[in-house]
Amino acid sequence: MANFSMPSKNVKIIGIGLLVMVLGFVLMLGGGSSDPNVFNPAMFNFRRLVIAPVVIVLGVAAIIIGIMKTPKGAGEE
Repeated sequence: MANFSMPSKNVKIIGIGLLVMVLGFVLMLGGGSSDPNVFNPAMFNFRRLVIAPVVIVLGVAAIIIGIMKTPKGAGEE
């Protein structure tokens, strides 16, 4: 097996964070209108304004944790 600079657990955490971020962007989709003269109030619903950004921030936090977390006993020699 290859010798990576990060443990596989950290890589999994980063992958989960990326998937959570993609989920947040999917939650933000929609709400537009095909006619520019028609206003669609669904663009400003709770899911797109609150839930999706919170999910994206949680994904970013998971990525940061995955990058910064050190394995137990890594600093000891």
